[in-house]
Amino acid sequence: MIIKSLIFINVFSVVIGILLIILERIIASYGEVTITMNEDKEFRASGGQSLLRILFENKYFIPSACGGKGTCGYCKLVVKEGGGDVLPTEALILSPAETRQGFRLSCQVKVRGDMKIEVPPEYLEIQEYEGEIVSTELVTSDIRKIRFQITGDETIKFRPGQYVQIKLDNDGTTDYRAYSIASNPDDDNHIELNVKLIPEGLGSEYMHSLKEGDPVFFSGPYGDFFLDADSGRRIICVAGGVGLAPIKSIVEYWKSHAMDREIEIYYGCRTRKDLYYHDVFEKMETENPNFHYYPALSEEDPEWKGARGFIHSLMEKHLGEGEHSEAYLCGPPIMIEAVMEVLKEKGVPEERVLFDKF
Repeated sequence: MIIKSLIFINVFSVVIGILLIILERIIASYGEVTITMNEDKEFRASGGQSLLRILFENKYFIPSACGGKGTCGYCKLVVKEGGGDVLPTEALILSPAETRQGFRLSCQVKVRGDMKIEVPPEYLEIQEYEGEIVSTELVTSDIRKIRFQITGDETIKFRPGQYVQIKLDNDGTTDYRAYSIASNPDDDNHIELNVKLIPEGLGSEYMHSLKEGDPVFFSGPYGDFFLDADSGRRIICVAGGVGLAPIKSIVEYWKSHAMDREIEIYYGCRTRKDLYYHDVFEKMETENPNFHYYPALSEEDPEWKGARGFIHSLMEKHLGEGEHSEAYLCGPPIMIEAVMEVLKEKGVPEERVLFDKF
């Protein structure tokens, strides 16, 4: 009887919680609120939305790469007044020191009243652009290369490795999704993206549906993951799956600037059919003695004559002393963690390792 009562109480609590959420969405009205930013900018907005969405709607573009799920941590800002209590979702990402300083995840903070916030000045330089799809092509069974031209004579300045946020319009609702730029920064009137189709993925399904001539709206550039173009050190790039996109941007920049630096590309996929830009990189390796390409497949593929296994194992075999190197990693967390261990063993300084987990 006690167990049944506890089960009933738990179920009842869950139902009440769901009903409260639904009621809040239906009847909650916070009216007009005032957002004061950096003490010298002020604007009015409709309450009840996330701080991140309100900032985007008012053309203040804040970095975000997780679709508002509160997992990437990029959208953190200092909320000086009006933010309410720190949520459990924020406590998982923010350090105790950041929390004491007033940092919050803007995607998790719901605006219920007037607020005072601090936004890094460099974020205020991020712009919104309009483009037009000029080509779209499947390069694997689920990765599509999408290229668009910026409307008119407008250009975008970005560094190899950075990303943009695409504005999605689905059934009258607006969302944003982050995608790494795969093209050369020197081609500043075009952007190329590599988008992997995720079943029921809002962003990827939208991007895969675009056709030549369709408009696309985006903002950028974003991110601290970019090539140190002037260091002179050896470049180590490691990618898994569609994580090759920002690495391709780095490679194209390296090639177009004829950099006298060694560059090593380690690329891991499951099967031969999942490899893309493979022929391009193989050709580059034959043309330039400073370019080294190491692909590996983790699943059995009878047609594959190259390396098998996980990419960190291949690195252990080929990567030399790393003291005078810098590394750029993009791929799933488990790959990043394994590669970080190899880099540490090889002597690559931790401060020279940049990574982008997805």
